[in-house]
Amino acid sequence: MRLAESGWAVTLVEQYAPGHVRQASAGETRLLRMAHGADDFYARLAWEARDEWRRLEERVGEPLFHEAGLLWFAQTPDGWEHASAQVLKNLDMGVEVLEPADGARFFPDFRGDDLSFLLWEPHAGVIRARRATQAIARLAQAAGARLVKARALPAEGGVEIDGEVVRADRVVWACGAWLPTLFDVPVTVTKQDTLHFAVSPRWSTPGTPAWVDYDASAYGHGDVDGVGLKATIDLEGEPYEPEGGSRTVDVSSLEHSRTYLARRFPALAAAPVLFTQVCQYALTPDAEWILAEVSPGVWVLGGDSGHGFKHGPRLGAYVAGVLDGAHEPEARFGLHERAAVRGLRTGGEPW
Repeated sequence: MRLAESGWAVTLVEQYAPGHVRQASAGETRLLRMAHGADDFYARLAWEARDEWRRLEERVGEPLFHEAGLLWFAQTPDGWEHASAQVLKNLDMGVEVLEPADGARFFPDFRGDDLSFLLWEPHAGVIRARRATQAIARLAQAAGARLVKARALPAEGGVEIDGEVVRADRVVWACGAWLPTLFDVPVTVTKQDTLHFAVSPRWSTPGTPAWVDYDASAYGHGDVDGVGLKATIDLEGEPYEPEGGSRTVDVSSLEHSRTYLARRFPALAAAPVLFTQVCQYALTPDAEWILAEVSPGVWVLGGDSGHGFKHGPRLGAYVAGVLDGAHEPEARFGLHERAAVRGLRTGGEPW
């Protein structure tokens, strides 16, 4: 969209429709949060992206971002949430450190006796991800981008589209879970189950904030658009093949989510499952993204699942600047050896 609006002739190749369920980290919703532990680069980017999401809302004439706020459930006094609080306070992003008992102000039912404190991000919230993806595709087409429904493959000097090689000044392979099947990149694809539960209107968002329990690898939000309250365990899933892999959630995923609900929101312990979805993460070991030129004019972009969607509008502008020659990509996005570090995403050990 950015490139099309700045005068580039853009062709988008998508083998399915924009917003399809096989997309990397696909889903109805995604969280937008500024907290990223001790890292201020992503915190700043998310803050700027929040403003961009607001501007996109105005352009498309429908709400894309529910600024419902987000609560972090800190189990230790000096852990990831503490580091996040220091960064966000230094950046003047309006965060508050609250007592565990204050959780009752935000949820119809809440138990936090095992928590050290709560970190409140009032400007965080929930993005309507599928609708946002489709809206951005429409804006790109309105700006002159050509959308081609086909499968693309790397080819000498260009892109092979349905057997025909198409050449371009710049080629960007931003293909999510399919990226490691096309290029030698440090990306692992895993199966990630999401679950939504039937709840009363009191648990609707906006109204009910989003939440993340970092040490429990759990996150969720209230009911958005009638698909139910999202309560998902963000454990590292099994290796996954995005094209033909099973789209049925594992029994263990349901058990983990129910155990967590019973502990944190006891009134929802027996809530019926309303909607489930299998998505996939395509992540680097350190969860830093990849933006690298693999041959003259050919770029790969990926490794952003699970914590990248929120940054979308700003990331798009950043990549457009790289392709335009306005700036070089950050060294952190290179194709270098990467050590396994959890810090930027919420996945880890189970509660």
